[in-house]
Amino acid sequence: MGAVLLAAVLVTGCQSGGTGDEEARLGENAPASPTRNGPISGYGTVFLAVDECSSFGTTSFTEVPCGGERAAARVVARFDGAVGDGPPCPGTTDFVLHISEQSPSDEDGDGAVPQGYACMRNLAPPHPGDPGSGGGPRTIVGDCVYNSGGRQVRETSCDGKAAKKPQYKVVKAVAKRTECPVSTALYVQLGGERPVGCARPV
Repeated sequence: MGAVLLAAVLVTGCQSGGTGDEEARLGENAPASPTRNGPISGYGTVFLAVDECSSFGTTSFTEVPCGGERAAARVVARFDGAVGDGPPCPGTTDFVLHISEQSPSDEDGDGAVPQGYACMRNLAPPHPGDPGSGGGPRTIVGDCVYNSGGRQVRETSCDGKAAKKPQYKVVKAVAKRTECPVSTALYVQLGGERPVGCARPV
């Protein structure tokens, strides 16, 4: 049986003006960690390694075989350390699982889980991380945002069906503001190698 991971799902908020801001919205429980009630090593040598799968739950995620009926999401990238200190997840990541460091109680030290994070992609739609879908941990080209006040913007779906209607759409990612098209009305911090998002009104 795979280890259980109580998960915090990270949602990114962006700020206009290029100063950037990140907000973590936690699930029903505070930041979570693998439980001590069972094996903490999953189906591979690393808990939730790349290409391994997890189930969905209301308060926890369990590593499960990808071909099983409980499999709901696949790990597309896995990094050690805290999210803020490591590489960003791939652009179309649907959600991020934060993995707290866990030391085993056995004498030989087998099954230790280091602190890290897993970038997850749902096995079936919906995919909130897709461009324009209004979710995911990163804002990417094709996403829409609205002004949430205080020089901040938040992501929303481009189809206009969400509670907040889109006001701007990110049309290009560049290294610096001067590379944005002249039609750019808003700069959105995206992170990564091309951290400036050039957005136009919708």
